[in-house]
Amino acid sequence: MIPVNIEDLKKVIALSELPDEHLQWIVDRCEYEEIADGGLVAKFGDPADKMWIALEGKISFYMNVNGRQVFYFTFENNDVTGGVGGLMPYSRMKTIPGYAYAVGKVKILRLHKDHFTELEHLNPDLIKKLIGYMTERAKSFATLKLQHEKVNALGNLAAGIAHELNNPAAAINRFSNELAKRLNLNYKLTERLLKCNISSEHMQRIQTLVAKKEIEQTQKVKLTASQRLQNEEELEEWLEKHGVTERQPAETFSEFGFSTSEFESLLIDIEKDVIICLVPWLENLISSKRIIEDLTDASNRIYFLVASIKSHVHMDRTNDMQTTNIQNDLENTLTLLGFKLREKNIEVKKNFSDNMKDIPAYVGELNQVWTNLIDNAIFALPKNGELVIETSIDQKNLKVNIIDNGPGIPKDILSRIFDPFFTTKKVGEGTGIGLDIVSRIIKHHKGEIKVSSEPGRTVFSVILPVEEINESKTIQNN
Repeated sequence: MIPVNIEDLKKVIALSELPDEHLQWIVDRCEYEEIADGGLVAKFGDPADKMWIALEGKISFYMNVNGRQVFYFTFENNDVTGGVGGLMPYSRMKTIPGYAYAVGKVKILRLHKDHFTELEHLNPDLIKKLIGYMTERAKSFATLKLQHEKVNALGNLAAGIAHELNNPAAAINRFSNELAKRLNLNYKLTERLLKCNISSEHMQRIQTLVAKKEIEQTQKVKLTASQRLQNEEELEEWLEKHGVTERQPAETFSEFGFSTSEFESLLIDIEKDVIICLVPWLENLISSKRIIEDLTDASNRIYFLVASIKSHVHMDRTNDMQTTNIQNDLENTLTLLGFKLREKNIEVKKNFSDNMKDIPAYVGELNQVWTNLIDNAIFALPKNGELVIETSIDQKNLKVNIIDNGPGIPKDILSRIFDPFFTTKKVGEGTGIGLDIVSRIIKHHKGEIKVSSEPGRTVFSVILPVEEINESKTIQNN
């Protein structure tokens, strides 16, 4: 006989209003168990076939998330759980989704699911109450899951942005070190050149040609690899005839676009000894200029990435409605997700409207929409996939189509993708906001979102009104 009576069950909130005969019925059909502090109450993967009733102590539940135990909930005898847990009547749970541990000494009763039908006939109101506790538990679990997804998604995005910033930052460090060496070398090479008594006219000729080549570099179509190699070999042969045996100058001059004929005109009337001094000096000058260009490119990458981040997270703006250019917002989103696009070698095609204009919007909210939809498309696409973003606008509406050529969304879940908390992704693989919140944000803007999908083509269409939106209340995402 178990050491529990109906007076013990009356202390359990979910059962406190049951008549004595019903409480006795429960006592007669339950298994009693005592578990020491830290002991295992339920184990991941075991069959979910019993409801447990907490008579004493607390039980902490840790969800199994990709092999990790993540804290989700503490069961105790209070108004939130009613002192009951495990499998509930009408629950679809088949196996235990995590691990439950005793907090302090725990005393519980376990009622097998085989008795649920009889219990429903005995006391239908109790079944309704238990379903209510189960519903609240599901909501709490879903909210916690959403929060975990947001944190993991933010971590992934932050890691990607850090990687994006690290590349140009490392390049700047490398280029600056190389430029310092080149500048120090310049003293030595300039001293040698001056000893060769080069005239000011020759220096002027060099400056003019270098300036001309810099302009050509921005306008001229670049040579193919074979053309550049042929030009390099011709330059190397010409330089060797004039006493310059190092290969580096030929590589530098070929990359800069010099030809042998230009060198002939540049070095006319210059003696061979002067050429030997002039070529290393000129190569160092041109290389230094290229390093400065590379430094500018790297610093610009950081500048534009930071600008994209600021714009995307809506820094320096209020939460009120602001005018924004949707195409610029889409560009910023693509910049922030660039590391994911490159990881899968996804081709991005932008069919943007030529007459796009600013529209009123809650910019921070809409940026969540673009991030979610584009991230979902990237997730769905295989390597070397294609992502197409189209925009159009008329007098009433602005439309954005986000199209991927992935496998498509199965028909059996297509109608559910906008349901609260519905996801096909593991924790951390998504943006953490869900398509239901995307839908709510679009409705907040008095817009509409549609989806069509078949293998090889999935289209999410967002339609936003161009006219002023009167609502001012922002969406609370949690």
